[in-house]
Amino acid sequence: MTRWRTSPSIGPAARRQDPPPAVDVYLLPAVVGGGLGDVDEVVCAGRHLAAAGFRLTLYRRAGRPLPPGVEGPWDWPPHRRRTSLRPRAPCALTVAPAWGITAAPPREGPLGRPGPWAEEAVEIERAYGSERTAHVSLEEFARTLTPLEESVERLREGGVRSREIPARLAEARARGEVAAYRRAFRSFRAFDRPNVLGVFATFRYDRPFAREFPEAVQTGPLWPGRANSPPPARGRREWVWYASPASAETIAPDVVAGLRSVDPPPPLLVRALRPWTAVRSGSRLTVRTEPLDAVAWQRAFCRASLRIVTGSRSLLEALEIGGPFLYFNGVLGTGAARRRHRPEKIVELLGLAREARWPSDLLADLADFSRGRRVAQVVARAAHGEGSWKRFPPPPPPSGFAPGFEDAAKVLVWFARSLASTAGPASELVARFRRFSHR
Repeated sequence: MTRWRTSPSIGPAARRQDPPPAVDVYLLPAVVGGGLGDVDEVVCAGRHLAAAGFRLTLYRRAGRPLPPGVEGPWDWPPHRRRTSLRPRAPCALTVAPAWGITAAPPREGPLGRPGPWAEEAVEIERAYGSERTAHVSLEEFARTLTPLEESVERLREGGVRSREIPARLAEARARGEVAAYRRAFRSFRAFDRPNVLGVFATFRYDRPFAREFPEAVQTGPLWPGRANSPPPARGRREWVWYASPASAETIAPDVVAGLRSVDPPPPLLVRALRPWTAVRSGSRLTVRTEPLDAVAWQRAFCRASLRIVTGSRSLLEALEIGGPFLYFNGVLGTGAARRRHRPEKIVELLGLAREARWPSDLLADLADFSRGRRVAQVVARAAHGEGSWKRFPPPPPPSGFAPGFEDAAKVLVWFARSLASTAGPASELVARFRRFSHR
């Protein structure tokens, strides 16, 4: 099995007995778009920084509960929990998802309320000084669309038929909607804040996006760091499904039907957010809706023979571990109006795989399954090992990034170490990384 591996410079080999770096790292996890991947991403960044020797703190002012979803269960790295600030280093680094939404102070105009971490972010910056405080903003994975592309995607996901989009797009431009989106994006991604490093992790460097937003630092993925997890046991056939989209239940009967084409069908463990009625747990199917211990889920996920994943975090974990996977992030509408929900992750990955000459039958199966099409047929092909499923190819590496920016974890550690070594000014360091990322 071929795996994508994280850099050894930030793995266990980097745990030396050196003095702690001269930076206090504060984790500011929060849910942004409704999914828990935003929290997991901050926790993941913390694991990489802790492995590189940085001290982590989860600071929340006394009397303020943590934002919803933060308690977990998560695979937290070693960290301290504090209700008052106790600086131990001359510089501070915060890590938050979408800092301009979750940690920015209040602003004028619509949607101007402060983020759930705004009070703590202000206090941290006040305690260390603005030029000795840098904020890392982890933006949505693989969402590097220009304002025009975002407008097209907004219309598509809103149910506008493809043949009607050009006319509707022209209307949107005439009404100033595209320009308004550009202004809002710049504001809510904190591009005007000189000490905020906006990290846009993705599979392929996007030049049009870079031209529109040169302040955005594009990197390769932030890998979960599970490359050394145990491979599936020999002969093990269990499948796992992280079924967080509400529409996952609509394709569940076809998934079960595809598995039943094998005798005996592989056991399927489903991790769902709500009870299902379309299919029910039985001898070969387990639907879990209660919180699952992180270690137990990780063990099942790593040892599965195939993983059905969603969003970005479980997709990256499946790629890093290696082996067969399917992707479904949900669908909207019915019949001819049925369309994928937020498909940019699988679209970008399939584009990269096409450049790497993945077999056409495998590309078609992955694309159709993500649309909720041919579900039973694709599952049966995967379960039987038909066609290219018999020899699932290794994932293609990310492409097009500036040297040193191919891996988001490496960039985070590089940035934190640079802050520790220079002790500010943070604005100059952020400006330098913004420039470096476009080389």
